[in-house]
Amino acid sequence: MLSGHVIGLLKEYMRDLVEQAAQEQAAQERFGFAAAAYRPDQALSDLLALLDDRIESEGMQVGLPEGFLHDMWTLCNEAGPQVTDRVYVEANVGSDPAGKARTRELTYRALLEFIEARGRAQSQREAES
Repeated sequence: MLSGHVIGLLKEYMRDLVEQAAQEQAAQERFGFAAAAYRPDQALSDLLALLDDRIESEGMQVGLPEGFLHDMWTLCNEAGPQVTDRVYVEANVGSDPAGKARTRELTYRALLEFIEARGRAQSQREAES
Protein backbone atom coordinates (compact mmCIF):
# COMPACT_ATOMS: atom_id res chain seq x y z
CA MET A 1 0.00 0.00 0.00
CA LEU A 2 1.34 3.42 -0.92
CA SER A 3 1.38 6.27 1.58
CA GLY A 4 -0.53 9.48 1.01
CA HIS A 5 2.77 11.29 0.50
CA VAL A 6 3.84 8.89 -2.26
CA ILE A 7 0.41 9.09 -3.92
CA GLY A 8 0.74 12.89 -3.85
CA LEU A 9 4.14 12.70 -5.54
CA LEU A 10 2.76 10.29 -8.15
CA LYS A 11 -0.11 12.68 -8.91
CA GLU A 12 2.37 15.55 -9.30
CA TYR A 13 4.55 13.53 -11.67
CA MET A 14 1.48 12.45 -13.62
CA ARG A 15 0.31 16.07 -13.95
CA ASP A 16 3.77 16.99 -15.25
CA LEU A 17 3.55 14.28 -17.92
CA VAL A 18 0.04 15.33 -18.98
CA GLU A 19 1.11 18.97 -19.21
CA GLN A 20 4.21 18.02 -21.20
CA ALA A 21 2.05 16.05 -23.65
CA ALA A 22 -0.37 18.98 -24.02
CA GLN A 23 2.53 21.30 -24.82
CA GLU A 24 3.95 18.82 -27.35
CA GLN A 25 0.54 18.47 -28.98
CA ALA A 26 0.08 22.24 -29.21
CA ALA A 27 3.55 22.62 -30.79
CA GLN A 28 2.82 19.87 -33.30
CA GLU A 29 -0.49 21.48 -34.26
CA ARG A 30 1.19 24.89 -34.69
CA PHE A 31 3.61 23.39 -37.18
CA GLY A 32 0.94 21.30 -38.93
CA PHE A 33 2.13 17.89 -37.81
CA ALA A 34 -0.40 15.13 -37.23
CA ALA A 35 -0.31 13.52 -33.83
CA ALA A 36 0.94 9.95 -33.77
CA ALA A 37 -1.18 7.29 -32.11
CA TYR A 38 -0.43 6.96 -28.42
CA ARG A 39 -1.47 4.03 -26.23
CA PRO A 40 -1.98 3.53 -22.48
CA ASP A 41 0.99 1.15 -22.31
CA GLN A 42 3.16 3.98 -23.65
CA ALA A 43 1.75 6.30 -20.97
CA LEU A 44 2.64 3.75 -18.27
CA SER A 45 6.15 3.35 -19.74
CA ASP A 46 6.59 7.13 -19.77
CA LEU A 47 5.53 7.26 -16.11
CA LEU A 48 8.02 4.55 -15.17
CA ALA A 49 10.79 6.33 -17.10
CA LEU A 50 10.00 9.59 -15.30
CA LEU A 51 9.97 7.82 -11.94
CA ASP A 52 13.35 6.26 -12.70
CA ASP A 53 14.74 9.69 -13.56
CA ARG A 54 13.23 11.38 -10.50
CA ILE A 55 14.37 8.61 -8.15
CA GLU A 56 17.93 9.00 -9.44
CA SER A 57 17.87 12.76 -9.11
CA GLU A 58 15.77 13.35 -5.99
CA GLY A 59 14.38 10.06 -4.68
CA MET A 60 15.58 10.08 -1.13
CA GLN A 61 15.15 13.84 -0.70
CA VAL A 62 11.43 13.70 -1.52
CA GLY A 63 10.78 10.58 0.55
CA LEU A 64 10.29 7.88 -2.05
CA PRO A 65 10.76 4.49 -0.41
CA GLU A 66 13.51 2.11 -1.42
CA GLY A 67 12.26 -0.36 -4.00
CA PHE A 68 9.55 2.05 -5.12
CA LEU A 69 10.40 1.80 -8.83
CA HIS A 70 10.26 -2.00 -8.70
CA ASP A 71 6.94 -1.85 -6.86
CA MET A 72 5.53 0.58 -9.43
CA TRP A 73 6.80 -1.57 -12.28
CA THR A 74 4.98 -4.59 -10.80
CA LEU A 75 1.87 -2.52 -10.14
CA CYS A 76 1.79 -1.18 -13.71
CA ASN A 77 2.19 -4.70 -15.09
CA GLU A 78 -0.72 -5.92 -12.97
CA ALA A 79 -2.90 -2.91 -13.76
CA GLY A 80 -2.02 -2.74 -17.47
CA PRO A 81 -4.83 -4.83 -18.99
CA GLN A 82 -7.53 -3.26 -16.81
CA VAL A 83 -6.20 0.26 -17.41
CA THR A 84 -5.96 -0.32 -21.17
CA ASP A 85 -9.55 -1.56 -21.35
CA ARG A 86 -10.84 1.37 -19.35
CA VAL A 87 -8.92 3.95 -21.37
CA TYR A 88 -10.14 2.38 -24.61
CA VAL A 89 -13.76 2.74 -23.53
CA GLU A 90 -13.37 6.28 -22.16
CA ALA A 91 -11.30 7.50 -25.11
CA ASN A 92 -13.88 6.28 -27.60
CA VAL A 93 -16.94 7.84 -25.95
CA GLY A 94 -16.67 11.21 -27.71
CA SER A 95 -16.20 12.15 -31.31
CA ASP A 96 -12.72 13.61 -30.77
CA PRO A 97 -9.87 11.11 -30.84
CA ALA A 98 -7.83 11.03 -27.65
CA GLY A 99 -4.43 12.60 -28.15
CA LYS A 100 -1.34 12.00 -26.08
CA ALA A 101 -2.34 14.33 -23.24
CA ARG A 102 -5.86 12.88 -22.96
CA THR A 103 -4.56 9.31 -23.14
CA ARG A 104 -2.09 10.04 -20.35
CA GLU A 105 -4.79 11.71 -18.27
CA LEU A 106 -7.16 8.75 -18.66
CA THR A 107 -4.39 6.21 -18.09
CA TYR A 108 -3.12 7.83 -14.92
CA ARG A 109 -6.62 8.29 -13.53
CA ALA A 110 -7.35 4.60 -14.14
CA LEU A 111 -4.02 3.61 -12.57
CA LEU A 112 -4.71 5.70 -9.45
CA GLU A 113 -8.15 4.12 -9.13
CA PHE A 114 -6.55 0.67 -9.47
CA ILE A 115 -4.04 1.55 -6.73
CA GLU A 116 -6.80 2.86 -4.44
CA ALA A 117 -8.99 -0.22 -5.00
CA ARG A 118 -6.05 -2.49 -4.29
CA GLY A 119 -5.27 -0.56 -1.11
CA ARG A 120 -8.89 -0.83 0.07
CA ALA A 121 -8.91 -4.56 -0.63
CA GLN A 122 -5.65 -5.02 1.28
CA SER A 123 -6.96 -3.00 4.24
CA GLN A 124 -10.14 -5.06 4.28
CA ARG A 125 -8.16 -8.33 4.25
CA GLU A 126 -6.02 -7.08 7.14
CA ALA A 127 -9.10 -6.05 9.11
CA GLU A 128 -10.68 -9.46 8.62
CA SER A 129 -7.63 -11.37 9.86
